[in-house]
Amino acid sequence: MTKRDLVVRISEETGLVQQQVLNVIQRTLDHISEAVAKGKTVELRNFGVFEVKVRKARIGRNPNSPEKDVRIPPRAVVKFKPGKEMRQEVIKLTPPESNKA
Repeated sequence: MTKRDLVVRISEETGLVQQQVLNVIQRTLDHISEAVAKGKTVELRNFGVFEVKVRKARIGRNPNSPEKDVRIPPRAVVKFKPGKEMRQEVIKLTPPESNKA
């Protein structure tokens, strides 16, 4: 689903003009991005939590020259933890185990 799909769907459901819906969605995403960029945690009930985590420094390897170690510095990354309702819906997508073992 794209932002455009979301705008069309909400516009059809609410009767609002697509441009108004787009403005609201874009401002919402801008505020979420801004908060996360400042290191804040954004919690949307029944949806999930966006938070910044710092990955530790580590040693990696270049596949083209595996004999050389490459130092990978620590860096901040955005993590998303889905809410309970979303997790439950996604779990339903798990394919059943086959008994071919």
